Amino acid sequence: MSKKTLTYKEAVSEIEDILQKIENEELDVDDLSTKVKQVSTLIAFCKKKLHETEVEVEKILKDIDSN
Repeated sequence: MSKKTLTYKEAVSEIEDILQKIENEELDVDDLSTKVKQVSTLIAFCKKKLHETEVEVEKILKDIDSN
């Protein structure tokens, strides 16, 4: 079975869902640490994805300007 690749949109949605649960005090104290770690991992994923996209777009724009 292949593992589905997480998209930026899915990561942001998951972050928003967890933050909403934290704000609404819907998370049990036992789960809070795990969810905060998960959000941290998702934020790191999003930052990396944004950086990679920025580099790619800059390269494309450079290629356009050089033509």
